[in-house]
Amino acid sequence: GNSPLARSKASAKMEAKGRFRVNFVDSCSQSMESMQNGDTTNSESGSTSHLYDTHSNTYYMRTFGHNTIDAVPRIDHYRNTVSSIGEKLTRPSLAQLHDQLGKEPAEDTYVNGEGGGPSEDELASQVVESSGIVKFGWIKGVLVRCLLNIWGVMLFMRMSWIVGQAGLGFSILIILMATVVTFITGLSTSAITTNGFVRGGGAYYLISRSLGPEFGGSIGLIFAFANAVAVAMYVVGFSETVNDLMAEHGAVIVDRINNIRIIGTITVVVLLGISAAGMEWEAKAQVLLLAILLIAIGNFFIGTFMPADEEKKSKGFFNYRGTVWYTDWPQSRKRITLMGGFQMFLALANTSGILKDPQVAIPKGTMLAIVISTIVYLVVAAVSASCIVRDATGNLTDAISLGSPDCQTAACFGGYNFSACRERQCEYGLINNFQVIALFSAFGPLITAGIISATLSSALASLISAPRVFQALCKDNIYPGLQFFAVGYGKNNEPLRGYVLTFCIALGFILIAELNTIAPIISNFFLASYALINFSCFHASLAKSPGWRPTFKYCNLWVSLFGAAVCCGVMFLINWQAALLTFVIVLALYIYLTYKKPDVNWGSSTQALTYLHALQHSLRLYGVEDHVKNFRPQCLVLTGVPASRPSLIDLAHAFTKNVGLLICGHVHLGPLRQTLKEMSVNQVRYQRWLIQQKKKAFYSGVCSEDFRQGVQYLIQAAGLGRMRPNTLVAGFKADWTTCGVRAVENYVNIIHDAFDFQYGVIIVRIKEGLDISTHEIQGWGETGTHSQEKSHAVGKEATTETQTEDDGSPEAEKSSERDPSTPHGHKKIDERESERKSRRSRPLLWKAIENWRPIRAFTAAGQKMAEVRSHFQKKQGTGTIDVWWLFDDGGLTLLIPYLLTTKQQWKECTIRVFTGGKINTMDENKRIMANLLSKFRIDFSDIVIIGDINMKPGKDSVRDFDDLIEPFRLHEEDFDKETVEKMRTAEPWKITDDELEMFREKTQRQIRLNELLQQHSSSANLIVMSLPVARKGAVSNTLYMAWLETLSKDLPPLLLIRGNHQSVLTFYS
Repeated sequence: GNSPLARSKASAKMEAKGRFRVNFVDSCSQSMESMQNGDTTNSESGSTSHLYDTHSNTYYMRTFGHNTIDAVPRIDHYRNTVSSIGEKLTRPSLAQLHDQLGKEPAEDTYVNGEGGGPSEDELASQVVESSGIVKFGWIKGVLVRCLLNIWGVMLFMRMSWIVGQAGLGFSILIILMATVVTFITGLSTSAITTNGFVRGGGAYYLISRSLGPEFGGSIGLIFAFANAVAVAMYVVGFSETVNDLMAEHGAVIVDRINNIRIIGTITVVVLLGISAAGMEWEAKAQVLLLAILLIAIGNFFIGTFMPADEEKKSKGFFNYRGTVWYTDWPQSRKRITLMGGFQMFLALANTSGILKDPQVAIPKGTMLAIVISTIVYLVVAAVSASCIVRDATGNLTDAISLGSPDCQTAACFGGYNFSACRERQCEYGLINNFQVIALFSAFGPLITAGIISATLSSALASLISAPRVFQALCKDNIYPGLQFFAVGYGKNNEPLRGYVLTFCIALGFILIAELNTIAPIISNFFLASYALINFSCFHASLAKSPGWRPTFKYCNLWVSLFGAAVCCGVMFLINWQAALLTFVIVLALYIYLTYKKPDVNWGSSTQALTYLHALQHSLRLYGVEDHVKNFRPQCLVLTGVPASRPSLIDLAHAFTKNVGLLICGHVHLGPLRQTLKEMSVNQVRYQRWLIQQKKKAFYSGVCSEDFRQGVQYLIQAAGLGRMRPNTLVAGFKADWTTCGVRAVENYVNIIHDAFDFQYGVIIVRIKEGLDISTHEIQGWGETGTHSQEKSHAVGKEATTETQTEDDGSPEAEKSSERDPSTPHGHKKIDERESERKSRRSRPLLWKAIENWRPIRAFTAAGQKMAEVRSHFQKKQGTGTIDVWWLFDDGGLTLLIPYLLTTKQQWKECTIRVFTGGKINTMDENKRIMANLLSKFRIDFSDIVIIGDINMKPGKDSVRDFDDLIEPFRLHEEDFDKETVEKMRTAEPWKITDDELEMFREKTQRQIRLNELLQQHSSSANLIVMSLPVARKGAVSNTLYMAWLETLSKDLPPLLLIRGNHQSVLTFYS
């Protein structure tokens, strides 16, 4: 009633339900109410609102009797999808518990393969649809189906024949071999099914979730096909039995082959109707067929105890006689096939989706079915060998007196002489008559009924299994073209389209009416599936993933591996041609899926083992000192948003692909709270973009309020063990004259920092610029909206501020403030407006980059963007890579162009080496360089010695340089000494007259080198030049940038390279 005790109990129950519990009041109308007792609160729109603690005057929940939004542990927090036994609930995010009050909590991000909980509408519809679904326990769902498959035609029509051919001893060996295979497979299946919730799909689901979509998708397709063809095989077996009965009674339709076709077609149509009627009817039919089968088996055993009359004796049946058993024990007439035995034994639960609790039902039902069936097969084999002789004529005239000295066969002890069977083929006996069990049972028609039940039950089981396995395969979208068959109908999600497809395949093979052709292939397909199930269990155990925690403990990884090997061996024993064909088909499908890379993540053991191997090899590598012969350029590329500078990634990828490490660095600038959210949201997106672009690279982002500090984080922390960057790659900062003093200072200091950390440095410059974000903004006419969202992440600054244009990377830092040291001042953006913009699901840059292809031709900016994007993607053709190796930096300046020429895009380019020398020793210098290059085993097309590097540059070039640095000069000659000191203190970045005079010779060298580059390398495909080094504290930032600008302007694509002055090349073996 309404007593206080009752109310307190009800309150306790509601508290135990946890957070975000949805109460479905009316399942018909699917109406929903929010529970206003402190468990949840819904907004007016119906969506669940964020929860805060009691101080924010919103709803809260009570845990352990206290006001808190912390949720107690419960299973609903760990669900991936909605099922009939509960819905996915979402625990409070860390931001909701940890962030300051009054702040909007950061957006939830999902890791480890989890996704967000379903909406209320989805919950309502799925729970309503799940009501009334037919689910079976371990007896109806597994045991009955396995027994019906195992006790098929093999038991009644082939077991006695195997005993006659191989003898009882070898027959027992065959049965035990089949039992070993199926028992080990059953152990592996039980381990896999008890390691997590199992859905529909049977062997496909087990393999795909364990080994991944490549193995699962390849075996799933042929497994579904094998089940469909198995329908035809069982129906043809049934049709042959019916045709033999008709022949005995003189009933003929057309001829034998066409009779089988007609009967088979009618039968498969009836079976399709039963299957389409639903699982309830199919289950009832299976139970009825099993009952008939059990009666038939009992009828056979009873018949063996009934005294044999003279007619039965003439056909080889003598009840239990030791002499018959003795003669049937060891002998083997010929090599027999194991096909049917293994196929019938390998019946596991392909309909796991219709089980109430697959984790309990599959281990219990499968293992018990294997044990029961093994016993029955052994008993039938022993009884057949003890009661029936191998050959019999069926003639009463062959009776002889007992003890006749002329009779040497086993039947002689029963009063018959069947020695005539040595001269001709007899009609009766274990070897000659497949229906021998029916002849000697208590009531022959019951055996026929058992055979019919066995064939129909097996056909019905396969007809049910094939569409469901195929439906599960299609739902996973492994093969996108097969999505049509993923649709299910009715409360049981019946795969009606799959039924039709299975019917068509089965009908096609029924019309062939030849079992001996298709049976070996089917058996090999099934055996391949079970080999992979065993291998899945072995692989999962070997990977040592913390997620591998099966509750079924009676499984060992080496036993599973042995089972997989035995399955493969049996495949070749059955039919080596069919086994080879099976391997070829599986391999072809595996290669196809590996190439297509299905977009799924199931946490497979392949991933776990890959991680384990990577960890082990990384640790092993870390224990070995670096050697110059194994040097690899391992690059930290300051890209910012990777999609904003594809050419920079393309070039770095060209000389690191399959050679060294490539990490795309991105500094998210701004307040930590905002940048953390953006970095976590975009981490997966940017890495996925690299994968889609087929770049073997990693994405690494850091948060910092200062760009240089962020790059220092990357330099120090990127990589792992020996797999750490040793080379910094950045674009040239072409907007250094306008971007502001702070930006230039950061850029130059990053180069200094790289040298301090013993990094090599590569600076890339192309005429068009590397940043396509500004091009896309101009091309799509979005400048107005985008101008407020310019970023200082690794776009303009964080990509080492390499571009003339700002980096339009909205994902980076929309809320970061403008650098107050820039000429444009700084612009404070309202925090709330910034956060609102950052939550937009499709940032402008990504929209433009993803859609540049269709509209790039309509605008000049769009065409320019396309050219920049594909600059280093296209094949370079015949040309040269000019290497200006002016200073010995350890060989990195020479190694990078060599690595480029090993790649397909640059393969036709040759290397020309330019170096400095004296005019009077040019031939000797050329000979020395050629000898050095030959020792390094680096091919070159020409060596050019530049003897006039130290000549003064032209007046026009000098005037251009003076004009370039004019805005950055201090001009102290125009002021008195005291004023000059104040100016130097206020503007330390300006170039003084003393500094300019001190480095005049070096300045003129940069100007002269540009003239020489224009003269010798203006037509090169790529120029590689030694990067000039500025001494810290001596050369101002603006003067150094002026050197780089003068050196690299108006040239083809240029790499300025400086190694860390440690050898990366050697001529020793």
